[in-house]
Amino acid sequence: MSSAQSAANRRVPGRESPGAGNERGERRFGVLTASPGVVGNAKSFGQYGVLRLVLAALWCEALSAAPRPGLEADVRRDATVEAVERVMPSVVNIATATIVEYNDPFGQMLREFWGPYYQRRQPNTQYSLGSGVIIDENGYVLTNLHVVRRAGAIRVTLADGREFEAKPIVGNTRRDVALLKLITRGVEKFKAVSFAMDDDLFLGETVLALGNPFGLGGSVSRGILSSKNRRPPLETEPLDVADWLQTDAAINPGSSGGPLLNLRGELIGLNVAIYRQGHGIGFAIPIKQVTEALSEIFIPEVTQSAWFGARIKSGPYPLAVAEVEPESPAAKAGLQKGDVIAQVNGRRPKDFIQCTELISASPNLEVTLTVQRNGERRNIGARMIPLAQLVRQKLGASVQELDQDQLAEKLGFRRGEGLLVADVEQGGPAERADLQRGSLITAMDGQGTPDLLSAAGALARKRKGERVELLVVTRRQRGAFLQTRQGSVTVRVR
Repeated sequence: MSSAQSAANRRVPGRESPGAGNERGERRFGVLTASPGVVGNAKSFGQYGVLRLVLAALWCEALSAAPRPGLEADVRRDATVEAVERVMPSVVNIATATIVEYNDPFGQMLREFWGPYYQRRQPNTQYSLGSGVIIDENGYVLTNLHVVRRAGAIRVTLADGREFEAKPIVGNTRRDVALLKLITRGVEKFKAVSFAMDDDLFLGETVLALGNPFGLGGSVSRGILSSKNRRPPLETEPLDVADWLQTDAAINPGSSGGPLLNLRGELIGLNVAIYRQGHGIGFAIPIKQVTEALSEIFIPEVTQSAWFGARIKSGPYPLAVAEVEPESPAAKAGLQKGDVIAQVNGRRPKDFIQCTELISASPNLEVTLTVQRNGERRNIGARMIPLAQLVRQKLGASVQELDQDQLAEKLGFRRGEGLLVADVEQGGPAERADLQRGSLITAMDGQGTPDLLSAAGALARKRKGERVELLVVTRRQRGAFLQTRQGSVTVRVR
C-alpha cells in the first residue's frame, strides 16, 4: 500500500469521508452529494423516509382517536342528543285545575219552583296534566285545547324547574290548538322552538316526541315518521285536521300538547293522540295545520277585542297576508291577500307573534303597515273597530259577556252561556225586531255566541239589510218562580 493510499484511508476524528463508501457515510451525506457512487443509497433513504413518515402519521391519528378523559360524552352526542338539548328548554309541563259543576237533570225545574231558595250541588275540582311548547320568547305557549279547556287555573313548569301561572289566550276547537301566555313579574325572555317549513317531511325520518307522560316531567321518545297523511279514527270529538302525522315514538297520556321534532330540532307537529287499539301508534297535528290554526286565533280581534279583518300566515318568514275579510277595516284600507308585511308602525316584526302584538298595541287602534307588493313598497293605514262597537253598529244593541260566575248566577244563567243584552237603541234594528233588554243571545245563525268575538265574527260578514237570526233566552221572576222562555228573533243588520 502506498503512502498516498494509506493517508486517504485514514479517518480524521469527528469527520466522515464522503467518498469512503461506508454505510454510515452514505446515509448521512448521500443525498447531499451528486457522485455516482451514492445514488442508490439516496433512493434507499427516500423509500425508508416516506415509510417512516406514513407510520408516524398513522400513529398520531391513532393517538388522536383514542378516548381521553372528559371527552367520552362527545362520542354519544349525535343528532338526537343535540336536538333534545336545543329544544328541551322550550318544553313545558302543564297542570290544570278545573271546576266541574254537577249537572242536575231536575235543576231547572227545582230552580223555577224554589226560586232564590234553591241551592244547587257544590262543584268539585278536577286536576289534569299535559304538555306544551314555548313558541315565542315573550312566553307564549302552544298546547292542545283539550289540555286546558274549562281550566280554572293553569300552572306551567319549565325544564329548569321554574313555575309560572298562565292565562289562556284563545283556542281553536276544530284543530285542538290553544295558546297560553305565561304570567311573569317584570320582563323575562324564554327560549322558543323553531318551526319547520310546511310539508318539509320525509317518510321514515327519525322524529322525537317530547312531553310530560303520566306527569313524570320532561321525557323524550324516539321513532320514525310512519305516515304523513293518516286519518285516524279518534275516540274523542272529531277534528278538522287533514293528513295527520303518524309515528311509533311513544306518545302517552300527559304528552298531549308536546312537540314532535325532526333531527334539526324543528317543530313538525303537535302531539295529540294515541291509538289505543294499536300498540306503539301515535298521532300529531302537522305543523301546517298548527300554523293555520294560529293565524286564525291569534288575531287583534282576540288580543285587543278590535276588528281588523286580516289573517296573517304564521310560521317562518315571510309574513304574508293569508286572507282579508270583505268590508273589514283592513280591506277598506287596501290590504290584499299575498301582501308581505315588512313593518308595523315603523317597526320590523321578527315573527308572526310580534307582528300581531304590534298591530294590537297600535295607539288609538290606528295601525300603519308597510307592505311589499309586486316588488314595490307601500304604506297602508287602517283603523280597527272595537268588537262591542261593531255589534252595536250592526244590531243597534249593546251586549255584555257573562265572564263572571257571580253575575251569571245572579241572572240565572251559566258563565259563557251567551251574551247579555245590556241596552237596546231606540228605533234601532234590535228594537224593531222586539229584542228585549236583559235577554240572553245564545246563538247567531245557529252558531253559539259565548263571547263578543263569536258575535262579531257572525255580524262582520253581514252586509247592510241582510238578516241574522238570534236564539234568545229570557228569564223573569214571577213571585217564587223563575220563568224561562226561549225563542228566536230575526234582525236586519245595518
